[in-house]
Amino acid sequence: MALNLQVFKTRALTAVIFVAVMLAGLLYDQWSFLILFSVIHFGCWIEYQRIIALIEPEYKKTTPFHRNVIMLLGWCFVLLNTSRTYQIGHIAVKGIGWYGLQLCTILFCLNEVVLKKQLNLKVVGCSLAGLVYISLSWGLMMQLWGISANLNDGITTPGYLLPIILIASIWINDTMAYIVGSFIGKTPLSSISPKKTVEGTAGGAVLAVVAVTLGCKYLFHIDNVKLLLIISATAAIVGTLGDLLESKLKRMAGIKDSGQIMPGHGGFLDRFDSLLLAMPFVWLLIEVLL
Repeated sequence: MALNLQVFKTRALTAVIFVAVMLAGLLYDQWSFLILFSVIHFGCWIEYQRIIALIEPEYKKTTPFHRNVIMLLGWCFVLLNTSRTYQIGHIAVKGIGWYGLQLCTILFCLNEVVLKKQLNLKVVGCSLAGLVYISLSWGLMMQLWGISANLNDGITTPGYLLPIILIASIWINDTMAYIVGSFIGKTPLSSISPKKTVEGTAGGAVLAVVAVTLGCKYLFHIDNVKLLLIISATAAIVGTLGDLLESKLKRMAGIKDSGQIMPGHGGFLDRFDSLLLAMPFVWLLIEVLL
């Protein structure tokens, strides 16, 4: 796979802008973090529903009420997973998420079970799958913000560091896999994504693990190397599977990109497919190990 310099330049410029926006949302404060992932949540949902409608014709018949309520239900789950630092006056955002989740669940069930003559399990299943695929991951991402992780032999580090470690692992893996595959990639990894190679995937994973582990150890003075290795390796491996999963969905839908929000990178799902699948696995490891 030869390196296309024009494509690489476009991807690089978009990536710089994208990284700047992401870092601003991640680092400014907890509200910018919530806003950032709320936008990402709805962006992923809109593209997911578009893809599913192309795969499953019956999903095209769903009403705007169905599509919007299920998205709001998922967003309420995201709000439910915020920490106690999220307060609007004396009202906890977590509480808004809890009551909103109940209301949206009731409305969704009433619409599908009571108001419709026949329950379409296939359509409902597609929407519920979206909750697991999208809303679960971003809800768990919100939990990471509130974690004060003991990563450095008794020194408490802010919770936002964990999302950065995870996202950096994904970004470095994707970038290095593309570069390594462009120069030495010869063996296709999967028919689902012909441009991915075994050499690029392996090289990207190794370089991501090394870069994240050494970077966090020497730049952020995190001495828990075992945890860094597990997070970066899991993110690289499961993240690649997440990329292949989204590629499979796009192939079934007959489209190249999930959207056009980012030139050279496609849409929200194209950009966050790896993170969506890696997030639950990394969250579980952090809960077990910390």
